[in-house]
Amino acid sequence: MMTNSQHSESKAFYLLHPTLQRWIWKQRWTNLRDIQEEAIHSILANDRDVIISAATAGGKTEAAFLPVLSDVLRTNSEGVAVLGIIPLKALINDQYQRLESLTQATGIPVFAWHGDVTASKKNKALASSGSVLLITPESLEALFVTRPDQTMRAFRSLNRIIVDELHVFIGAERGRQLQSLMHRVEYVVGKKIPRIGLSATLGDMLMASDFLRHDKTMPCDTLQAKTGGRELRVQLRGYHREISDDKSNNILESKKDKALAKHLFNHLRGSNNLIFSNSRMGVEGLTDDLRALCDELKMPNEFFPHHGNLSKSFREDIESRIKKQSLPTSVVCTSSLELGIDIGSVKSVAQIGPPPSVSSLCQRIGRSGRTEGAPAILRNYITEFEHVNESKRSLDEILFLGMIQAIAMIHLLVRGWVEPPYPDRLHLSTFVQQLLSVITQYNGARPVFLWNLLCETGPFSSITIKIFKHILTRLGEKDVLHQSKDGTLLLGLRGEKIVEHYGFYAAFMSPEELTVVAGGKVLGTLCPNKDLCAGVTIVFAGRRWIVNSYDQQRKQLHVSPSSTGKVPVFYGGEGPIVHDEVRSEMVRCLKSSNIPIFLDVKAKEMLEKARSNFAKINQNGRILFRTKNNTTFIIWKGDKVCYTIHLLLLRAGLSSRIAGCVFQVSNVSPDKLLEILEQIISQPLPEESDLTKWVEVKGREKYDYLLDDYLLDVSCCVGLLDLEGARIAVAEFCTAS
Repeated sequence: MMTNSQHSESKAFYLLHPTLQRWIWKQRWTNLRDIQEEAIHSILANDRDVIISAATAGGKTEAAFLPVLSDVLRTNSEGVAVLGIIPLKALINDQYQRLESLTQATGIPVFAWHGDVTASKKNKALASSGSVLLITPESLEALFVTRPDQTMRAFRSLNRIIVDELHVFIGAERGRQLQSLMHRVEYVVGKKIPRIGLSATLGDMLMASDFLRHDKTMPCDTLQAKTGGRELRVQLRGYHREISDDKSNNILESKKDKALAKHLFNHLRGSNNLIFSNSRMGVEGLTDDLRALCDELKMPNEFFPHHGNLSKSFREDIESRIKKQSLPTSVVCTSSLELGIDIGSVKSVAQIGPPPSVSSLCQRIGRSGRTEGAPAILRNYITEFEHVNESKRSLDEILFLGMIQAIAMIHLLVRGWVEPPYPDRLHLSTFVQQLLSVITQYNGARPVFLWNLLCETGPFSSITIKIFKHILTRLGEKDVLHQSKDGTLLLGLRGEKIVEHYGFYAAFMSPEELTVVAGGKVLGTLCPNKDLCAGVTIVFAGRRWIVNSYDQQRKQLHVSPSSTGKVPVFYGGEGPIVHDEVRSEMVRCLKSSNIPIFLDVKAKEMLEKARSNFAKINQNGRILFRTKNNTTFIIWKGDKVCYTIHLLLLRAGLSSRIAGCVFQVSNVSPDKLLEILEQIISQPLPEESDLTKWVEVKGREKYDYLLDDYLLDVSCCVGLLDLEGARIAVAEFCTAS
């Protein structure tokens, strides 16, 4: 409990409303954390935005809500006082429960708003005064479209917007949608509303503050919690899997694959843990292996899957089980448990394969060691594939690039580095969505109003008048928009169908899916493919099933338990973009003679072999060699730079393939390739628009199908390429010695 002397040391404590002071006393807190002290001063100034960055369980929620609720208690709000925008429904439910003690003590009503909340509770939320509303961007979009008048009344006294898990939104389509929605909220209430961003990992606080308020019309305090010196224990374990052309070798290969699962089983059973895989297929396959080991020993199963294709009830059951800690539970998951859903502390975290990013690794490690005095424990399992036939080994197999990337990311994590946000793209798909949403909200809108709201003062400021007019013309040609005689833009027939569809409110694309049903209970969803039919056996939700029937009309797969099964194909988004600094650290690792202390024996052997191979092929300070009719080389830069170089090679008439930072160019010698690269950088670089014709897939986003080639090319030009970075990288490569 805080003593009087500790109170006197805490100036922030006395800035809080007496009701919140009493609540802190009842929690028996001995002091406020540093981040909470700073946040209370900044937030109660009421004249600035605030970004709070602290590790998972680092007190971010209290740092934001203690001063915000103090303000609510001191003012008379006629409607919603605080708008909390949260990326996931599960996080909303979790935040709602975490705020329950605070709101009960203060009498401030808090409401969760998403698709599972009843209409009566939603009506009550909009009618209540001085309340906190927790909502996803998609549900906020739906409010503007379906209840515009109610929304304007409910938000008339709004005095704070809080964005949880801010890093999730930066650079994404949902992020641009969020920026637009916050701007539209301020437009309807007629004033600037201070914003608060919460995150565990932010690599560049300045870029994060620019994202939180795109027009920089309010100062922003950026607050970062002190690390506190928490102990971190790391082990990276290496595994080999031989690839053979001999199909009879599959049994041997299968036995080797079980070694990783057996180590997890032996070291994690009996406790609570999270096991992160980089794919849903990986989650299901590993869960099946671990469950099989439990069955072999006739032990109760302790290993369960968790990913976005599993049903809400299934995921919630697993979250509840691990949080209660009444039974040992290890959850094999994707990034679905990376964010701040409260599942309590786990003993350890396992990562299968290289982490998606340093930022992601930081989030995941934050789940472990949250009890006082306990270390955070990370086990990183890396499987490197090796051909039995040496001549078929690829460059990434020779250099063990998956393991090297994992080592590099652990090094960067320990140094405290995480990826900065990437510069925004034009987000034309989301712009189309926002156009349709605003037109629906106001029952029609003039072009000048749309330009002023979304582009001139809004977050789409990179869109020029020329692009804006072209988009309107294109949407008119597609019958998405219609212009009345007085110039007002209305929805066309096609536009009405788009807005009326239940999926309109999401800025991202949701694939068509089949519902998987067992004994009347929904297990989750799968994307339809030719392999899913009656008689097929699958692994799903951590169990093996046989498909009994495929109801095409209802889009349902009916399954029953089976003794066999294979993991079905899951379709997801693209992988994360690897940053320049990660690749630079990989080179440093390959050139160094130091052996990281966190490697097991096999990983050390693999590292030594990788370094030996690197020394052999790293001639004249670069990797460039010929294999048959191909020239292979590496540019140790991030994915944006490497992809730009790839397009430059295609523009030069070469047949180039790229995998990460490894290039393979057909029918050209190393000397000739160097000559062509030197020619590329000796001439003025082309315009980015001149490279877009070689981009293989341009229309990746939800409403890109409504755009023409000109707009798709323009969209590709911004944020996808790095011409100057490519020029510098090629120059360094050509002059290496």
